[in-house]
Amino acid sequence: MVRATQVVLAHVPGLVFSGSKPRREIAREGPGLQQKIRDHLRPFEAAVAYAPHQVMIGNLSPELLWDRPRPWHASPVAGASTEGPGGCLIDQSTFYAWLARADAARLVSFTESFAAVLGPAPGGPGVRTASHAALEATLTAGGEPLYAEGERLVGVIAPGHETDESLTGAVLLENAAAKVTGALALRRLLGRGAGEPVDFLLGCGEEAVGDRYQRGGGNLARAMGELADVRGAGGADLKAFCAAPVHALIMAGALIQSGLYRRVVVVAGGSLAKIGMKVLGHLNAGYPVLEDVLAGIAIDVVPDDGVSPWLRLDTAATLRLGDGDAPHQVAAALTLAPLRRRGLRLSDIDRFAVELHNPDITEPAGSGDVPANNYRIIAALAVQAGEIGRDAMPAFARSRGLPGFSPTQGHIASAVPYLPHALAGLTSGGLRRVQFVAKGSLFLGRMTTMGDGASIVLERNGG
Repeated sequence: MVRATQVVLAHVPGLVFSGSKPRREIAREGPGLQQKIRDHLRPFEAAVAYAPHQVMIGNLSPELLWDRPRPWHASPVAGASTEGPGGCLIDQSTFYAWLARADAARLVSFTESFAAVLGPAPGGPGVRTASHAALEATLTAGGEPLYAEGERLVGVIAPGHETDESLTGAVLLENAAAKVTGALALRRLLGRGAGEPVDFLLGCGEEAVGDRYQRGGGNLARAMGELADVRGAGGADLKAFCAAPVHALIMAGALIQSGLYRRVVVVAGGSLAKIGMKVLGHLNAGYPVLEDVLAGIAIDVVPDDGVSPWLRLDTAATLRLGDGDAPHQVAAALTLAPLRRRGLRLSDIDRFAVELHNPDITEPAGSGDVPANNYRIIAALAVQAGEIGRDAMPAFARSRGLPGFSPTQGHIASAVPYLPHALAGLTSGGLRRVQFVAKGSLFLGRMTTMGDGASIVLERNGG
C-alpha cells in the first residue's frame, strides 16, 4: 500500500549559477550572460504563486492547468500558500539554514552577517562563519559559492579533499542539496504519520555520492535519515536514472509483501545539476528563470491498512533486454503488456502518470511538451488494440492523461509527482486505477545505448 507522500520544493535562485548548464554557458559567454540570468531570477513570492508549484504541493488539481492561460508564470495563483496537503515550498534562507545543519564534515561557511539572518542551524551545531576574504580564498581553492539575492556572496562550501575530483565543492554541494531536500520531505512525511518506526529507507536520486575510489558508492538514503532524525532504520540507494523512483516503489512493495519489513519509505532529493538547465530558452522567450527550485520527495509504503491504495505488484513491469528502445516499443512494454497480463485494457486505467515535465520549461528550449507526446503514443496503442477509434485519440489523451507540472528534476518528474493527487482520488475521489510509468536514459552514462523504464498500477483498496 502507498499510504502517503510529501514533496518539498526549495526555491534557490542563488544556486542557479551552480547548475551545470548556466555554469558552462557563463564560462563560454562571459559576464553579460551572468548579468542577464541575474536580471531574470524571480522572487520567492512568484515561485509560490506559480501554478505548477501549487499543483506539486496539492493545492491545485493538475487538470485545472488544461485551461489555465499559458505561460503559467504570467497568471499567478491568487492567495497562493506555501503549505499544501501534498507538500510545501521553502525559501532560500531556510534551505541554507538546513544546509548548515546537514554539514557533517563542517565544510560550509557563511558570512557573519548572513549567519545572523539564518540563526542557529535547526537542531544542529552553530553555523560556521568566515570573513568575506576567507570565503574568497576558499573559492580560489576550489570551493563552490553560495549566493543570496543579487548574486551576493554569502557563503561557500569547501572541497572535501585537495585533489579528489569527486569531492570538489561543486560535487559536494550537489550531494548536500539532494540530502537536504530529501531529508526535509522525509521529516515532513514522518511528522504527519502515525508515528510507527521506519524499517528501511530506499533512496532513488541521481547523485553519485562517494570519493575517487567509489564515485557512486552511496548511501544517501542513510544520510537523509540521519538528518531527518530517523532511528532504527536501515537503508540503501537504488540507481536507475529517471526511472529509479518507480523501480523503488516496486521494490518497496515487494519488501512489504514479503513480510521482511513493515514500513519502507522511498526518498529522493533534488538535482542541483539540473537547475537552470533550460535557461537559454527561457531568456530568449523573455521568461523568468523557471528552473530555480530543488524538489525532494518521500513516499510511505506499508502493509494493507484497509484504506490506502494497493501497489499491484502483478502489474509491475520493467523494460527488459530485447524489448526495444523506440518510443512505441517502450510504451507497449510498460503500459499495455503488464495490463494484458492481468486481463486489463488501457481504457481500464483512469489516469496514466508519465514523465510530467512542465511544458512552460521545456517548450521554450525546444524540447516540446513531453507528457503530451507520451499520451499521444499511449492513445495510439489504444487505437491499435481496438479499444478506441483514431478520432477518439485526443479525448483519450485528455481524459486519461495529465498536463505536465513538475520541475525538470529528472527522476522527480517521472510519474511520482502525481502521487498526492492519485492517493486522494483513489481513496476519496473517483479514481479506481492509476498507472505510473517512468523512463530512464541509461545511454547518458556511455556504458550502453539502451534506455530503461518501469511501471506499476496503484489501485483503489478493494479493487
